[in-house]
Amino acid sequence: MAFPAFDATLAALLATVLVAGLAKGLSGFGSGMIVAPVAGALYGPQAALVIVVLIDSLPAVPITLPVLPLARWREVLPVTAGLFFFFPAGIYILTHGDTQALRWAISIAVLLCAATLMSGYRYRGPRNAAVSLGVGGVAGVLSGIASIPGPPVIAYWMASGLPAAIVRANLLTLFLLGEVVSLGNIWAAGLLKAEVVMIALAAAPVYLAGLLAGARGFDRSSERTYRLSTYGLIVLAAVLALPIFDGLLPR
Repeated sequence: MAFPAFDATLAALLATVLVAGLAKGLSGFGSGMIVAPVAGALYGPQAALVIVVLIDSLPAVPITLPVLPLARWREVLPVTAGLFFFFPAGIYILTHGDTQALRWAISIAVLLCAATLMSGYRYRGPRNAAVSLGVGGVAGVLSGIASIPGPPVIAYWMASGLPAAIVRANLLTLFLLGEVVSLGNIWAAGLLKAEVVMIALAAAPVYLAGLLAGARGFDRSSERTYRLSTYGLIVLAAVLALPIFDGLLPR
């Protein structure tokens, strides 16, 4: 296997994953919602899922390990279980859906999720294990389709009244556990193709650099700043990846 040639398409992906790494390092979420629509426009939705999962596995370890003691495991584990059980449903949709329709669906879903989060909506219902399992199930379907499990979990945990540092720790912990689930499922679905794996490996160091820079910036910014900056990046990525703007991205 050889690394892909450095062309305009790869350059666009590397720029995107750098921004995504900064966003996730800063806020604990947003990388999938930034990378998935753009990578889907560049390489197709199935390749996009593999790229997001691979770049967000090992590179995320250095910023996740230090926050593990802050994570609320009684909340993280039921959500992780829901993600585990429903991820295959998302994979089924991805592997049987039309590529162009999936691109539209992914971009629109990301925009709707971002709009919901930016509106200030917060879940106010019960917060028991069954509800957490259900939230994880929705996250699992979204993760299987495009590796964007964040929105339902973010809306759920941000309503908990927990400090930003704990919400960030919960999200980072969930996403790291989720990568284990994702890797097994995409391997079983036959999506780990050599050329896509090499693209992901080429992008991983750039993503790691963004993660580390963003993590350093977390301690220097306000809660409002890190959330709004991440939301803005998510919206920009989703808009640019809409099929009607294909001329803006190299293919």
